[in-house]
Amino acid sequence: MDIFDILSLVGGLSLFLFGMNIMGQALERRAGSGLRNLLEKLTSKWYTGLLTGLAVTAVIQSSSATTVMVVGFVNSGVMKLRHAINVIMGANIGTTVTAWILSLAGIEGDNLFIKLLKPTSFTPVLAVIGIVMTMFLKSNKNKDTGTILLGFATLMFGMDTMSNSVEGLANVPEFANLFLLFENPILGVVVGAVVTAIIQSSSASVGILQALSATGKVSIGATIPIIMGQNIGTCITAMLSSFGANRNAKRAATVHLTFNIIGTSVMLAIYSAAKYVFSPAVLMQNANELTIAMVHSIFNIACTVLLLPFAGALEKLVTKLIPDAKEQEVVNELDERLLATPPLALNVCHKVTAEMADGAVQGLKKALGTLQSYSSSVAEEIRELEDKTDKYEDKLGSYLVKLSSAQVTDADSTEAAKLLKVIGDFERISDHSLNIVESAEEMRDKKIMLTDAAAAELNVVISAVEEITDLAHKAFIDNDIESAYRVEPLEQIIDDLKETLRTNHILRMQQGNCSIDAGFIWSDLLTNLERISDHCSNIAGCVIDMAQNDMSFHKVHKEFKYGSDKYKELYTEYTEKYTIA
Repeated sequence: MDIFDILSLVGGLSLFLFGMNIMGQALERRAGSGLRNLLEKLTSKWYTGLLTGLAVTAVIQSSSATTVMVVGFVNSGVMKLRHAINVIMGANIGTTVTAWILSLAGIEGDNLFIKLLKPTSFTPVLAVIGIVMTMFLKSNKNKDTGTILLGFATLMFGMDTMSNSVEGLANVPEFANLFLLFENPILGVVVGAVVTAIIQSSSASVGILQALSATGKVSIGATIPIIMGQNIGTCITAMLSSFGANRNAKRAATVHLTFNIIGTSVMLAIYSAAKYVFSPAVLMQNANELTIAMVHSIFNIACTVLLLPFAGALEKLVTKLIPDAKEQEVVNELDERLLATPPLALNVCHKVTAEMADGAVQGLKKALGTLQSYSSSVAEEIRELEDKTDKYEDKLGSYLVKLSSAQVTDADSTEAAKLLKVIGDFERISDHSLNIVESAEEMRDKKIMLTDAAAAELNVVISAVEEITDLAHKAFIDNDIESAYRVEPLEQIIDDLKETLRTNHILRMQQGNCSIDAGFIWSDLLTNLERISDHCSNIAGCVIDMAQNDMSFHKVHKEFKYGSDKYKELYTEYTEKYTIA
């Protein structure tokens, strides 16, 4: 083996790692909505979590990436720690798919069909298709598919280059002696763990081992402990990802490490005992791509079968290792780890926006209640809710901007734009709620009492505002189009009520029944109530836009308002319901 073989080895390794990296990223983007659907269907049943972890990892070709996602899910509150354990176990099985794909490189035979199965036969075709899709097609989905094909072709080319470059090592005695050393179980585990920790991918380290097997000097007895160690080394990515996360996320990463350490320790003990007691001849046979894939699968499946019944015990163990804080921890739901998978990050954004919406509506209803019966403790609750809503808007806005700058599908980009609009409207509703509380406090401080007629009129418009808020809230949370369409006619009713109530109050002041100070407060209240209805209209409009894949709200609004019998029917219904006596 000369300097040129070494250069080929380094170049092949670089291409292999690069191809695996870009293929994995493109797979995540391409399968993003599928990943979200799998996540949404996740239940407390162990087998569902196990299959989810297996399927996701098989798709994106990386247990490290899956576990990092899981850490992000747990950190953002999307997934419970107990569910995460099952997903992590499934990921350990799913990661073995890569080794089976790479084992195709070892297929030998003169049959045309068998020759076509060899990656060197079909990857050039995939590369051509991939470059055409990447360079000449406009759809992001098609470009991602092209990138997947290019990534696969690159990693298989790198694998082939590595295999060819190391063939010369077969004549180097030191290389054979090196792998004889790795037959020592402890040393083999350490080497496998260290190499995998450095490149942060068990799939990649197994691929390298498969490439080295082309020398014919790698025994099955040496590969088994190395593969065991690779499962420990791959945990480094999740552990690094958990830095700065909450305690449950740290526990999820620790579960990954603990699971692999315990599984490796038990299997290593069984392997060592079998080796020294029975000395199986198969361990001295040369390993190839296929046998390495088989060992990888058997070991990972055996560890999962062994520890799956003890998932609850693993949860208790990591909870003791990482105990709860004395003070309650604030969960950072908008985890930047999820930005690598935009559909999942968007799913969390929708969840957090729903929490923001709940707080804004809750604060509004409490604020409207202060107009009837003021309470300083309730007023303080409203201020806290308003402050929380402001923080939600800041964090969500920044997060959605970062998300929008990532490679997202057109549908996800539209959803992100909708959320950016909606959070502003919910935040403004919260601001108007605080304004209403301040009006109630001014009435209390100045001892201003509304006349019976004014109080009755105010109750009518308050009821209308409560209903329109509930409709907009339901439309957003449940994506309820029917509720969304009911908002606009009710918003027009509230506009009409505002003008009627303002006129009536002027008449009362002219008759000496109301003071000027009461008139100012009355005007402020009506303005805030009317603007709340405007923001509800904006929220409902966004829901309708999304349903029609059209973000031109004013166009949709105008068509519904002036060209729809349904609008007229609803307007008549609300006119009768909210009538000023």
